Order: sequence, then structure tokens, then C-alpha cells
Amino acid sequence: MSESHWVDWNKNTQSKDYRGSGSFSTFIIIGPVCFFLGILFAQFPYDFPLLWTSEPVPATYYDFLETHVKFLHASPLIISRILNIVIFVGLLGFFMKLFRPAESNVLFDGASLILYVIGVGVYTSNIVKGMRTITAGIWDMEDFAGIKHDGPVSGEVILGREDTMKVLSASNTILAMVLVGVLVLQAGQWYAESKEKDDFAKGDKKDKKNDGQQQQQQQLVEDKKSQ
Repeated sequence: MSESHWVDWNKNTQSKDYRGSGSFSTFIIIGPVCFFLGILFAQFPYDFPLLWTSEPVPATYYDFLETHVKFLHASPLIISRILNIVIFVGLLGFFMKLFRPAESNVLFDGASLILYVIGVGVYTSNIVKGMRTITAGIWDMEDFAGIKHDGPVSGEVILGREDTMKVLSASNTILAMVLVGVLVLQAGQWYAESKEKDDFAKGDKKDKKNDGQQQQQQQLVEDKKSQ
């Protein structure tokens, strides 16, 4: 099997151009991830009654939640632009770390990028679409009757109001788990680098010890010859 040319197999965690857990690119990855986790944490009190309790949800709560979602979706345009900028900042960090990457970057940062892209997909396909659906208020239309399916075989499935809000809350939870997975992988990279650094230090210490013993033996041999 031929080795991938875009991976620098000669680079390791001790290389000067290695972009590891302590690099600036890691900072601009963790920053956006923590930023979105903070937003999801602020949304958690609204999602909790729908997913994390067995108590029945009153109909008035759905009215309150619908108003809340409409308020979020009606935020000024600068809010959505800031969110898009933060998303692309995170992607930039991954591209920086994966430019001529080492094997560690491929394993940890590559997997993190996959999770990050999945998170972006959940955000655009489920969360944004769910907020648009709730804002449109299609359930108030006279011809709407529960679940709607356009087309005989394939088409768009439109759920009822309560189910749409539950899907939106579940999407928030899935997104939070994906982002936590990114943090776990980045922490795993830091741990692997620390262990490898310790191994290098032990190896250097052992080499120096062996060199010292060899020098002592050579000195003894030279002393015997001189005698």
C-alpha cells in the first residue's frame, strides 16, 4: 500500500512545525466549540421538560416555547452572521492543524473534524429548519392535519407542533454530545502528547546514563593500560 502524500510521516510531536494541543490552531477550535456549548447550555432549561422528565408537559408550555423559538429566530441578522463566522473560525482551525499533518493530527484532529462537520449538519438541517418551521406557524393553517407527507413515495414529512419542538430539543442534545466529543478528542491528543513527551524524556535519560557508563568503562580501560 502506498503512503498518503498529504501526511508528513516524518513529523512527530517533538517536531518544531508540529501543530499539537498547545498550538494556536487548537485554541481557535476549542473556542468556537465552547461558545456553542454555552449557547446549548442556556437552551437546556427549555429542552429539559420535553426530554428529561416523565412528567406530562402542559399545553401552555408549548405556547411559551413556541414564543421563545420565534423570538430567537427573529434575532437581528448580525446574530446569524456571528454564528456563521464562529463556525468558519472552527473550520479554519482544523484546516490549519491538518495542513501537512503528523500521524497524531490525522487520528485526533481528523476525527474531531468529522464530528464538527456532523454538528454543522445537525445545526443546518435540524435546528435551523425546525426554527423556520415553528416561525412559519404552519399548524395554524386550515388544511394542516397532523403529519403531512408530500408525494406518493418520497417527499417532506412535516410533524405536528409538539413533535417538531421535541425534535428540535433532541437536535440540541445531539449537537451538544457531538461538540463534547470534539473536546474529548482534543483532550486525548493532549494526553497522548504528554505520554510521548515523557517517553522521549525517559529515553534521553536512559541514553545519557548508558553513555556515562560507557565513558566510565573506557576510562577504566585506559587507566589499566597506563598502569
